[in-house]
Amino acid sequence: MTLAISELGSPIQHGGNLAMARALFPHAPEPWIDLSTGINPHSYPHTPIPGNVFARLPEPSSLERLKTLAAAAYRAPSAAHIVAGPGTQILLPIIAGLVGGNGKAAILSPTYAEHARAATMAGFEVLETDDLDHLATASLAVIVNPNNPTGRIVSRSDTLALAEIMRAKGGLLVVDEAFMDVSEAQSVAGDVGEGGLIVLRSFGKFYGMAGLRLGFAIGHPDITVKIEERLGPWAVSGPALHVASEALADADWQAAMRTRLGADAGRLDAALSAAGIPVFGGTSLFRFIRDRRAQGLFQHLGEHGIITRRFSERPDDLRLGMPEEKDWSRLEAALGDF
Repeated sequence: MTLAISELGSPIQHGGNLAMARALFPHAPEPWIDLSTGINPHSYPHTPIPGNVFARLPEPSSLERLKTLAAAAYRAPSAAHIVAGPGTQILLPIIAGLVGGNGKAAILSPTYAEHARAATMAGFEVLETDDLDHLATASLAVIVNPNNPTGRIVSRSDTLALAEIMRAKGGLLVVDEAFMDVSEAQSVAGDVGEGGLIVLRSFGKFYGMAGLRLGFAIGHPDITVKIEERLGPWAVSGPALHVASEALADADWQAAMRTRLGADAGRLDAALSAAGIPVFGGTSLFRFIRDRRAQGLFQHLGEHGIITRRFSERPDDLRLGMPEEKDWSRLEAALGDF
């Protein structure tokens, strides 16, 4: 299936909107359990942020240290291959603009809708397709890996084969690895040195700190320097530099969290199975359902003060994030009543 997009549509809906949840379910009990995002509910336990971090502009040396730590954590060739910005969302239109519009962008879909929006804004004719081979026909190709919301994985070998095709014709492959932290096996962040490939990594999802607004682009230095020029100075805040430098260096926490999230995903699968709902896909940060009862489950959980992520254009699809520890019993009870 292939869908061409030629113009910007209505504003894109995302998870994490509790005001919308309250409007949809005004009589639901509070506090809300927000399962509408794929953000880790167990956020990184950073040390207190020093007061002077808020009072001073970020030091260039602190940014360079962060880039060095990010290169090690993501297995990039060097700090010169890293760009740090205020969330990967900000980086999408900048990267699309590097290729130059008035061509074709192809996006492996269904997936995170902001990639299509950014490419359209940059002047591309956008093709959304579920066929990986179609991506090779474009000058800008996008893969979200693991995919959001389905959890689909494109193998490292297939990704690198496409990157070689794009590089040979002067195109660009963008691989959004926002959810790759839970399992690094198929990451291509270490393979950007030849060019033609940019990898995006989100800090907030795995470390449970989406409000910090921090993300990375990983690519050849010829590309990263152009992105940095467009971002300008002080693109990363002092508090973000403090927190992320600790978190990216903490390999023990990262390993323990991967184990914990895997157990959480198994527990959620069991609760859904007990309710008669099969899990179609996902990652250990979210589970994905494709079932004719998806809208009914969204409604049922919403009435219990539990908001999930539905997709108006795909009514059989539903995504559920992981709850906080204190919310498991309430979630399992609601699923048991479904």
